[in-house]
Amino acid sequence: MQKIYLDNAATTPLNPEVVEVMCDQLRNNFGNPSSTHEHGRKARALLESTRKQIAAYFKCSPSQVLFTSGGSEADNLVLQNAARHWGIKRFISSEIEHHAVLHALDAIKKQNEVAVEFVRMDAFGEIDMEHLEELLKSSDLPCMVSLMMVNNEIGNLLNTTEVSALCKENNALFHSDTVQGIGHVAFNLEDTPIDFIAASAHKFHGPKGVGFAIVPKGIRIEPLIHGGEQEMGTRAGTENTHSIAGMGKALEMALEDYEKDREYVGGLKQYFIEQLRRNFNEIEFNGRSADPDKSAFHILSVRFPKDIPMLLFNLDLNGISASGGSACQSGSNKGSHVLSAILDEKESEKTSVRFSFCKHNSCQEIDRVIEVLKDLI
Repeated sequence: MQKIYLDNAATTPLNPEVVEVMCDQLRNNFGNPSSTHEHGRKARALLESTRKQIAAYFKCSPSQVLFTSGGSEADNLVLQNAARHWGIKRFISSEIEHHAVLHALDAIKKQNEVAVEFVRMDAFGEIDMEHLEELLKSSDLPCMVSLMMVNNEIGNLLNTTEVSALCKENNALFHSDTVQGIGHVAFNLEDTPIDFIAASAHKFHGPKGVGFAIVPKGIRIEPLIHGGEQEMGTRAGTENTHSIAGMGKALEMALEDYEKDREYVGGLKQYFIEQLRRNFNEIEFNGRSADPDKSAFHILSVRFPKDIPMLLFNLDLNGISASGGSACQSGSNKGSHVLSAILDEKESEKTSVRFSFCKHNSCQEIDRVIEVLKDLI
């Protein structure tokens, strides 16, 4: 049976070049970066060259780049420091953020005297910028805004430039979960001055279990994990050097191939949209995922005209991997919190599927998916 993977927003297959880099480091660069002998210095050189490489891509200082275990840790590192150490008393976010932000804010609110407020959205999940401005102007409490660059379920693009300007005008810090954006949105921190961003390598054909945060100069990050002085004192634990090397290679390839991938993967997504509309009546697309100007080129959230029990299960039986929402909700009986926030009760009861694409997919695979959907629906 042909296997078709259309869940690239959950994780991506590793580039072969990434595997080669990681295997080479595992064999030949196994030293502890904190050791002062030759093996340790070689590992340290790898870490710092990768840090400089990432900083150059995003036009920031290498000292601003902190390696983490992934996007969730990077988000928590920023949000928890904000409440515990930087005097932030108020967070403004949205109801459709990734749970790495929403659950972190829930925990922070229980442990600290902070307020958490949500900005209004329209029926497509787009942020109401006027309401965001109203919220920012409504209080003098030290404030942080946390809004994701690309929504992981519906693919909506945030106007980070406008949000950044509003935050600066109102003396608020701006944190953005950019996990789905890196490799899928062209940006740097000079042109789009977001204060804090988070990345996870496995979203751009790198390994799982490694990512990074970028933070402003001059802000002291207190560690969540204690034990050593690694990562400039912000994160105890021996660095995951071979994975960091793989992440560096994956990011290099993602950014070098960005325009080519955007055209090819975006073309696949548009072809899928056309085939869905041609073959199914009354099909809808959640959020702005069908709009190439307002959504990331790799995510499409499809809402079918009725409830179709076991659709994901039957797609899987036919060798097709997709998602009902974010992969983080797998095994949960709860529906998508994102779709629940933007759809009314009637529309929420209909079956929605997130298909997400990468450079390894093809039009032939999409044709196969359409045929299977026709049989199942």
